[in-house]
Amino acid sequence: MPAQFQFGRFNFPLQGEGARARVMGILNVTPDSFSDGGRHGELEFAISHAEQMLLEGADIIDVGGESSRPGAPPVALDEELRRVMPVLYALRDCGKPISLDTYKPQLMREAVIAGVDMINDINAFRAPGAIEAVRDSDCALCIMHMQSAPQTMQLQPAYADVVAEVLAFLRQRVEALTAAGIERRRLCVDPGFGFGKTVEHNYALLKAGRQLVDELGLPLLAGLSRKSMIGAVTGKPVEQRLAGSLAGALAAVAHGASIVRVHDVAETVDALKVWRAAH
Repeated sequence: MPAQFQFGRFNFPLQGEGARARVMGILNVTPDSFSDGGRHGELEFAISHAEQMLLEGADIIDVGGESSRPGAPPVALDEELRRVMPVLYALRDCGKPISLDTYKPQLMREAVIAGVDMINDINAFRAPGAIEAVRDSDCALCIMHMQSAPQTMQLQPAYADVVAEVLAFLRQRVEALTAAGIERRRLCVDPGFGFGKTVEHNYALLKAGRQLVDELGLPLLAGLSRKSMIGAVTGKPVEQRLAGSLAGALAAVAHGASIVRVHDVAETVDALKVWRAAH
């Protein structure tokens, strides 16, 4: 594992003094995200929500302009640009790292020009031109595993060994990016909870977090906030999954996650403070 994770203009210690799990606040500027769709679509409200998350202790803001919930339709490039670019420019001087959640190489290029600090790609930089779009920047790159595509990923997810297969996929994508000249200190991985996985697959991957970190030698990002894997265990609808999401975030950190991607920033920050004090 690199001693530090280069996060664009910022560096996060991964070992020694200053090393701790970071909280990534979710800023969806979409009308149809599964948890908060439509709430932050207007620029004024999106900026206000980002500022609130920063006040609550978010270490990173992750901006997304296309829902990746199961069954979500794709969004045209022009529309996604319209949704996210004003937000990226408005937030780039907020004093904290800004991440963009996209798989479109053209949007990656525009985001790099706008000064984002991470590209968070559910497609693991497999689209033609994606690696070239980010190679010469200093952006951090999050490589996520997804079986199939959002439109079909939850129809019949199947694996012989979910941990081994996700690990092999992530290793292959890390090798592809490093072969293109991208330094490992810019990379992190995400097992993709809910992206082509059953509840059992998700929890197997959650428990295998430390194995993924040890075998890949890279920081792990975990995004399970309010997801169906929480609802399946608690029996609660999306709007009542706070307690389960907090437990999931703490479990992810206990199993090796360096970043947790969450909707409920203030509560997660407090939970992690108490968790650290007890360790």
